[in-house]
Amino acid sequence: MPIPTSHTAIATTSLRTLSAITVPTPIPSATEILIHVLWTASTPLDLHQNDSGLLVKYPHILGDGIAGTVVSIGENVQRVEVGDTVFGFSWLKQEGKAHQEFAVVEEWMVGVIPEGFSMQQAVTLPNNFVTVFHTLTADLGFETPWPKPENFVPQNEQDLILVWGGASSVGQYAIQILRYYGYGKIIAVASARHHEILRSYGATYTLDYNDTDIEAQIQTLGEVKFVMDCIGSATGSVLPISKVVKAGAKVAILLPVIVRDSGEDVQPVYGMDVENVDGVSWEEGVEVRGVRTHFYHHNEFFKEHLQPDIMPAMLKEGIVEPNKQKIIEGSTLLERAEKAMGALRRKEARGERLVWRVADE
Repeated sequence: MPIPTSHTAIATTSLRTLSAITVPTPIPSATEILIHVLWTASTPLDLHQNDSGLLVKYPHILGDGIAGTVVSIGENVQRVEVGDTVFGFSWLKQEGKAHQEFAVVEEWMVGVIPEGFSMQQAVTLPNNFVTVFHTLTADLGFETPWPKPENFVPQNEQDLILVWGGASSVGQYAIQILRYYGYGKIIAVASARHHEILRSYGATYTLDYNDTDIEAQIQTLGEVKFVMDCIGSATGSVLPISKVVKAGAKVAILLPVIVRDSGEDVQPVYGMDVENVDGVSWEEGVEVRGVRTHFYHHNEFFKEHLQPDIMPAMLKEGIVEPNKQKIIEGSTLLERAEKAMGALRRKEARGERLVWRVADE
């Protein structure tokens, strides 16, 4: 296809304001690829950045989940070819962000979509798939070898692992990946309507966060050794988790901590210090960490293999399955982006991803 010299991108240009801006279409360097971005999936980070200006310098192009077609490659690119359909988690620079018609990314930031999967399905994986692997290894210290050795048994096979927000995209992938590696005692906390599918993914126990005695229910199952908080709500998840974990437990909380949710007429409040959340007291000896997925590539093995090799293989082999999708419709790119942002504020996606078309093929 002809590659234009400029294209349209969706940026947050001031608090709670999205705009369609025109940006230059970059030329890939030796190790980069240029993607015609066709589909993306919205994330809570899009909402945090648009509604609070979190880590933003205006204008700031949004989106980090990409699915599209490779239209140009650098001279040293080895894994993909022009014409390949790829999916990936891209965040390093504005030219690589997902909510624009063309994005240039490093080759290691994408994988080729396996046959039999649509871009809409594939784009539900990258950011949260990467988040799971980074959290399990860097923050919780789990073993996730690839390829997995035959008869592999993890050291913490029988330790209780609490996944709070099991029906979230991160939670769903966490449960499936933990099951694959043989972690056998997973507590998934989610709304009751999601319990059946979470058990099919590998959850040993399913509990409803709406229950007033949720903390007591967790404690009856035994001592929780590891926690993955996929929600990061100060009162909704961090507080109850702090009441059930004891000295020696490891807790990983997805950042930012949500002190006050964004709403149609409500300004959000976020925090980045997981150890000092107002109203929350951690027992001495509990290790609490804030998850920083954007540093996952500091693990050299993950940088080279997590998105190019492991992610497509796990999808192809059925180790993980794509999240369900809620397709956002609209006549223009800006309209679709605005509708997706509104759906995030209203929490319309329950157990599914907000997926929408960026550019036409």
